[in-house]
Amino acid sequence: MAEIGFAAVFVAGDLPCMVHAPVTRHGERLRFHVARANRVSDRLDGTRVLASVTGPDSYISPNWYAAPLDQVPTWNYEAIEIEGSCTRLDEAALIEQLDVLALTHEALVNPRAPWARSKMDPTLFTRMLGGICGFELAIDDIRSTCKLSQNKSAADRAGVIAGLRNAGKIDLANMMNAQPQ
Repeated sequence: MAEIGFAAVFVAGDLPCMVHAPVTRHGERLRFHVARANRVSDRLDGTRVLASVTGPDSYISPNWYAAPLDQVPTWNYEAIEIEGSCTRLDEAALIEQLDVLALTHEALVNPRAPWARSKMDPTLFTRMLGGICGFELAIDDIRSTCKLSQNKSAADRAGVIAGLRNAGKIDLANMMNAQPQ
């Protein structure tokens, strides 16, 4: 979750909603922010939500199996669901969430000259901060799903791994390769 840094947050109710949001882990809690104008922003404080973070995934062709004519297409994937209650963050906690988000991901995408809030005009930052609101999710439950052709033979799994590598899905192929047979 921390590496991916992005979740779909589902809110139940009379009008079920979903928002996509950048997320960070803060101890045993998850933080995220959304645009203040988002239709979900007024519904999150005090609400139970389900956040879904998906990892690598890919279509699996029957042609990758040892006996392709006896198979159907499927999908391999890894995902986690995080359930809990949301509370609105105060300004200091929202700024901390933004700083953690930037610190984590700038190191990956721009390690030589990472962006930091200190590079920004403080007045402009404050104005832009007013356009978002942050939330903290107190985690009650975490569930994971990992479908990596566990039900297939060693020959089928080897074929899927080779097919994924050829398709450029190296992360998923490596995850499958690391699974015990």
